[in-house]
Amino acid sequence: MIISVASGKGGTGKTLISTSLALSLKDEFEVTLADCDVEEPNDHIFLNPQITASEPVCVRVPVIAEKKCTFCGLCARVCAFNAIAVLGNHMLTFPQLCHGCGACSYLCPEKAISEESRQIGIVEQGNSGVLKFVQGTLTVGEAMAPPVISRVKELAGEKGIVIRDAPPGAACPVVETVKGSDFCLLLTEPTPFGLNDLILAVETVRTLNIPFGVVINRAGSGDAGVEDYCRKEKIPVLLTIPLDTEIARLYSRGIALVKGIPQWKNAFLRLFNDIREVTGAGTGSTQR
Repeated sequence: MIISVASGKGGTGKTLISTSLALSLKDEFEVTLADCDVEEPNDHIFLNPQITASEPVCVRVPVIAEKKCTFCGLCARVCAFNAIAVLGNHMLTFPQLCHGCGACSYLCPEKAISEESRQIGIVEQGNSGVLKFVQGTLTVGEAMAPPVISRVKELAGEKGIVIRDAPPGAACPVVETVKGSDFCLLLTEPTPFGLNDLILAVETVRTLNIPFGVVINRAGSGDAGVEDYCRKEKIPVLLTIPLDTEIARLYSRGIALVKGIPQWKNAFLRLFNDIREVTGAGTGSTQR
């Protein structure tokens, strides 16, 4: 089973939920936690994994042989991302804009365009006890997260229970993360901002046709708008976490919720059972 943890905005508690859910299930199930928030991965802070492998993530970018080029401009016209420009008898390439689609080299009538690899990030694998761990890190200044996220997903695989900690928002990195999930947990907080971004996230997962439910974090800090919306839209609220100073203290010290307050483990086990009920998934080979 693949469970994605997502949110329409940052700072709602995806890391808190992802790490606590993984730690709650690891003794009974084979669990992999995949940190797909590659622009700011921080699950490792709470798990302290031993990293055993690391590999670069690269994309293919164009290299132009100007001696062959007739400067017809076809490559610039077909590039949807403005990564190539023709200025008189000179060609300019902008590797950080390139999405590696290969259209320019494929369509060049003079075969003047080849491709080379350019590193945009790294992916690391390791273990925190019996818990398997994968994380990606996008190189600072790079704009294209999906290739790094895709590699994190590949290395995490689909065996046992895979928990994907998604980036915030509802753009391409989030879509890449939750795509292929069996269930998506949407994190929010009971404020007008939280409701606004929850609505965007709901629209995204509904478009992707992925079953989902809501977790409300910092309950008691705002209004009833989120609960009213979920009731109206018939969206299940699977877990509510109160605004609690002790939880904040644990988080600030890099201590997972279920480690700092073990009583929460039962709540996360119930959350998992509710997810299993919604998806109709049995334990099968996921149990240890």
